[in-house]
Amino acid sequence: MGDLSPRSNVSKLVDIKKNSEVDLIHQVDLNRTLFSRIFWFILGFTIMVIGLIGIIVPVLPTTPLMILAAACFAKSSQRFYDWIINNKLFGHHVKNYREGKGIPKKIKPVILVTLWSFVLFAVFFAIPDSAPLISKVSTLILALIGTIFILRIPNLQK
Repeated sequence: MGDLSPRSNVSKLVDIKKNSEVDLIHQVDLNRTLFSRIFWFILGFTIMVIGLIGIIVPVLPTTPLMILAAACFAKSSQRFYDWIINNKLFGHHVKNYREGKGIPKKIKPVILVTLWSFVLFAVFFAIPDSAPLISKVSTLILALIGTIFILRIPNLQK
């Protein structure tokens, strides 16, 4: 016979609430104008294609692009949204992020080293010295914002 204590009932209600919130996260909001849905779909499709190219080309980060594409499809297409979050290669990462579970703690240093490697390469080599100083400064500021964002993402609890 199951536990009928008030504490177990509260625990079950909390689990039901969490599951229904997760289900709502993956429900696409199509209550938009046709123009808005087309805009978000085209943007999501473009980002998704770039992300798929990133599977082959190492400098393109697939998972962040798929997270961004999923956010666009969450405003335009249930079919494409479902394809991304159920994909065997990157779907679990996108799903964990969308559900607020975070990213694995061991991946954060990899992300930050990659981010700062490209940023420092851009600042010291790719952006010409003849370019306005604001181009180098803004690149560093955006990298700092990106770093703070990555560090604030919760660590995935297994």
